[in-house]
Amino acid sequence: MRRASTLASSVLSRTLATSHGGATVNHRLLQVALYGGSSMGGSYTRGRWFSSFSGSPVRAVSLGVAGALVSVAAAASLSDEVHAKEPRPPELVPKEVVLYQYEACPFCNKVKTFLDYYDIPYKVVEVNPLSKKEIKWSDYKKVPILVVDGEQLVDSSAIIDKLGSKILPGRKADSDLDDDDNEEKKWRGWVDNHLVHILSPNIYRNTSEALESFDYITSNGNFSFTEKITVKYAGAAAMYFVSKKLKKKYNITDERAALYEAAETWVDALNGREFLGGSKPNLADLAVYGVLRPIRYLRSGNDMVEHSRIGDWYTRMESAVGEPSRIKA
Repeated sequence: MRRASTLASSVLSRTLATSHGGATVNHRLLQVALYGGSSMGGSYTRGRWFSSFSGSPVRAVSLGVAGALVSVAAAASLSDEVHAKEPRPPELVPKEVVLYQYEACPFCNKVKTFLDYYDIPYKVVEVNPLSKKEIKWSDYKKVPILVVDGEQLVDSSAIIDKLGSKILPGRKADSDLDDDDNEEKKWRGWVDNHLVHILSPNIYRNTSEALESFDYITSNGNFSFTEKITVKYAGAAAMYFVSKKLKKKYNITDERAALYEAAETWVDALNGREFLGGSKPNLADLAVYGVLRPIRYLRSGNDMVEHSRIGDWYTRMESAVGEPSRIKA
């Protein structure tokens, strides 16, 4: 609630100070106020909403205050929504969790999404993709590697299954899955066997997008200045050529079209539900969101949201997963 109070105070102060001039209210808060917290795509028409309030300054101020009070309530509601994750009982939470990762790796982000949603604190070690010096201690030379209370777990889906069995008591074994759970299993498989293979050809589609991606990677990793330059340009060049091989291997003729089609396939699978899991995300929702997370605000992710219907679901997932539970160094 402290976060909501701060946000509400900011909205109120800004509205009182500028209501006669018709200040722009934060889009998402106003959207919640106007539409009762429902998740809606596109944008609302601000001009029509404000047009009837442009007469008396006194009336404008009073209506501005009223609008701010609505936004205060919306801020509190939004804060509750943002923290609508599923924290585990303290006795089920591991004492120490360390993730060895690449910042833009979809599999690593899948694991991070699981940890964030279940509010499991974790430390991150960014692995240099060229030297891999941070994981020289391990016989496994890929990421993610998750070390849980001293135990090494590898392979993103296996990590989630193993950790899930510890923190989600009562979760069924694969052999005991019913039809609903099989749907979850099916789409988790679709993520690993189809969706992730479309991402690299899109992220590294051309040299400028490859550099954009590695600029993001090096900005979020613990690299020296020299390492940043080396990783950014050498990594971008390497992944540009790798993406071309992946495109050929998986018979992708148009990488953007394949990405949009995958997004539409996922929305169709929701079949009108907020999440595949119904009223809250299941492991398939977390997997899809996790692998899309590193591309969402890159050029490829922006294109995906603009040219498919996935945006509303993605926004709901952002709210459900909430703030990262990562422990800052």
